[in-house]
Amino acid sequence: MHENLGVASATLPLAEAPSPTGQSLRVLSYNVQVGISSGRYHHYLTNSWKHVLPYHGRMGNLDSIARFIAGFDLVGLQELDAGSLRSNFINLAEYLSNQSQLTYWYSQTNRKLGKLAQHSLGLLSRYQPHSVVEHRLPGRIPGRGAIEAHFGAPEGDNSLVIMLVHLSLGKKARLEQMHYISEVLRDHEHVVVMGDMNTPAHSLEVQRLVRSTRLQEPLQSAKTYPSWRPIHAFDHILVTPGLGVEKVHVYNLNYSDHLPVGVELTVPEGVRLNQFYGEPLIQLNA
Repeated sequence: MHENLGVASATLPLAEAPSPTGQSLRVLSYNVQVGISSGRYHHYLTNSWKHVLPYHGRMGNLDSIARFIAGFDLVGLQELDAGSLRSNFINLAEYLSNQSQLTYWYSQTNRKLGKLAQHSLGLLSRYQPHSVVEHRLPGRIPGRGAIEAHFGAPEGDNSLVIMLVHLSLGKKARLEQMHYISEVLRDHEHVVVMGDMNTPAHSLEVQRLVRSTRLQEPLQSAKTYPSWRPIHAFDHILVTPGLGVEKVHVYNLNYSDHLPVGVELTVPEGVRLNQFYGEPLIQLNA
């Protein structure tokens, strides 16, 4: 088993899974700020030590997040830790997979700061992907990445591609990253791109991605940051037209400095999410 790819071992009861064909797929994106809740801007100062050191409230907050995400089928998480001092050397993607019983998990570490921090993304799924590709996104400052997971058929109209991203703070870097993402995804029929993009849906960066692909933004201008008084629409889930959008929602939770965003999709009958083709293929595109 690849060290960043795993299967949950917890014994919590599974949420009722949808039927294998023509099913409803519940997708969530959430920047969890390493399990640190925030309620005011000054908490960035008073809680800054929690980004480096362990504290007793982190795992309890993550347990609350696990209970929430257990109702979804695919969950993309940003600002996790893959195992360092601040997380008690626990891979938080694996921990949340176990606690939520979202059986399959993948963790990508994008900034490795030794024992102090292992900044990572985490993709959790009720279904097993048949391939996972790890991307290093371009930018002047390294440390941004993307996880690309494939479900259903290996390629073609019966394949579903999920990409989880966390984009840079700077506009120039985001434009480069959006161009990279569009090149990767432009030829796929059914695609979901989700994550903290640090820019609103109407921005040049997001619109360039939309124009270069067939992706659409069902959430539009749903504000997600800061969680206690949202004024910025930074968190997005974009989908291609062949995926029916049934519901969209921003959830009012106080477990992080961002609010989670979710969509309920109808996947075409030919995309069999529980169809699997042997041991997952793991690929790194540096």
